[in-house]
Amino acid sequence: MKYIEIQNVEQTFKTKKGNFPALRDINLTVAKGEFVTLIGHSGCGKSTLLNLIAGLTVPTSGVLLCADREIAGPGPERAVVFQNHSLLPWLTCFENVYLAVERVFGATETKAQLKTRTDAALAMVGLTPAAQKRPGEISGGMKQRVGIARALSMEPKVLLMDEPFGALDALTRAKLQDELLDIVARTHSTVVMVTHDVDEAVLLSDRIVMLTNGPAATIGEVLTVDLPRPRNRVALADEPKYQQCRKAVIDFLYTRQAHVEKVA
Repeated sequence: MKYIEIQNVEQTFKTKKGNFPALRDINLTVAKGEFVTLIGHSGCGKSTLLNLIAGLTVPTSGVLLCADREIAGPGPERAVVFQNHSLLPWLTCFENVYLAVERVFGATETKAQLKTRTDAALAMVGLTPAAQKRPGEISGGMKQRVGIARALSMEPKVLLMDEPFGALDALTRAKLQDELLDIVARTHSTVVMVTHDVDEAVLLSDRIVMLTNGPAATIGEVLTVDLPRPRNRVALADEPKYQQCRKAVIDFLYTRQAHVEKVA
């Protein structure tokens, strides 16, 4: 069932040097409950496309739909997790999440209900013991968990993630990837995630959307990751289908879309 629809979308930005065509001819549908990753070289418009789905920017042409309604701006049914956790440093982890809960449910629920929602979101990412700590008192991985908890606390229909683990060390990144797999399995969220990491894309995704190099980037290929869930990274290491998917993405990125740096 189509849940997100992107139809003939183009995005051009006005700059001091003139118009810059970021995206062209973007056509994509995402099914309800599907996990889709966007991958490509730097400057290919991955984050631009995610911002369009989030409603943070408006396309130059074309239309984006979510649940058959045009995306005309941000909405609580679409929550965003950025690489920079964007937490308010003077608030505790609990208060950072509570702000989002209050914004979405404050008009219809009691303070006790809002607190229950906040506690549940923190528990989902394993942060109950750190609820009263401020961002400066916790690790980078824990900050990113707060960002995920804040997004999940709004009970979004769509979770949009822009390289959420990109700034983390390898072990922390792997742990949060595994936790994300568990969370998505429980919540049945529809996820669109930007990544640079081929292994991350194959581990997490139902489909991988590969973008051509910018400017005027478009969708070059869409790869279906036909691997059963739940997924275990150790077991997948020797799985032939996993290796085939990984090879297909690497071939697209580094052979067919070999990134040529422009010499100034």
